[in-house]
Amino acid sequence: MSEERGPGATRRAVLAGTGAAGAAVVLGGCASGGAGSGDPPAAPAPTAPGTTGPAPAGSGQPGATAAAALAQVADIPVGGGKVFDAAGVVVTQPEPGQIKAFSATCTHEGCLVGGVSNGTINCPCHGSRFNVADGSVVSGPARGSLSAVAVTVEGTGIKLG
Repeated sequence: MSEERGPGATRRAVLAGTGAAGAAVVLGGCASGGAGSGDPPAAPAPTAPGTTGPAPAGSGQPGATAAAALAQVADIPVGGGKVFDAAGVVVTQPEPGQIKAFSATCTHEGCLVGGVSNGTINCPCHGSRFNVADGSVVSGPARGSLSAVAVTVEGTGIKLG
């Protein structure tokens, strides 16, 4: 008895052959450059001699990132302050040499405070005013104080953190 091959048998054979060929390509790619392939292994990407990572801040080497001062103490008026929109902070100097910083976001509805005058940090949206010394509410509608933000004075520069 002879066996007839129909179109289904041919399709199965083609698919099986295609699958086997694909697996051979994938496995062949894995063996490239490996032991027994005759090809040398790929070399790692070159790095600058003596470097192991980013240069430390202030080292003067490329990639060094020293934190820049947000402002100078002399830029902040005594009894007043200055709003730094991009940083989202307001820096005040309630007494000579006493530097404070607070979030510049009003606790009433999230507006950015607009300025500092007459001993208060002022929100232009609804008129809330906050004390320059501690961020507490002087007049509403805000009910919560401005959040304190850590700052340090290094020399004459004021830095966040």
